[in-house]
Parts: sequence; structure tokens; C-alpha cells
Amino acid sequence: MVEANLYQRIYAVVRQVPYGRVATYGQIARIVGGISAQMVGFALASLRERPAEEQVPWQRVINAKGKISPHGYGFGSAVQRQLLEEEGIRFDANDCVDFSIYGW
Repeated sequence: MVEANLYQRIYAVVRQVPYGRVATYGQIARIVGGISAQMVGFALASLRERPAEEQVPWQRVINAKGKISPHGYGFGSAVQRQLLEEEGIRFDANDCVDFSIYGW
């Protein structure tokens, strides 16, 4: 399956994002090559249907504005923020992450 193989390539790149750092959907797409940022989003959203043991640190991927993209009717966004804060990532007053400090 092409999609399964593509998703595995995306997950392999996301697994390289270090603890306490963030990457953008576009950054992951450029590293994988030949895909869009939206495709990265689709791959990460599909993790809800996959076993937890895949251990893909999906929370470390945010949008190019330094913000968490809305998902999961707000619940998923709150979980993502909590996971990032537990890794020491701080958000400013506008709910943005500073890429110069936390970017990969």
C-alpha cells in the first residue's frame, strides 16, 4: 500500500524530532519529499487508529505560525499543548512557540 508506506516514512521523520523540540508540518513534508504539509497532518491524524506502541511523537509537529492546529474538537489541541509543556516547551501570550528556542 502506497499510503501505508508513505505514512511510515512520515512517522520515521517525526520520530527524529527530539524531546523538547518542535517541527512544522511543512518541515516534515520537505524532509520526506514530494508531499504536502496537509498530507503530514493526515498521517498524524490517522495515529488515533493505530497502536500506541508505534510511539510517534505527533505532539511535536505544529503549524508554521508556531501554533497548535485545532483538532479533536479542541480536546486534541489541549492534550497536545499539555504534552509539549511536559517536555518543557513554553508558549507565549499568543499561544505560540518560539522556533528560535524550540525549533528542530
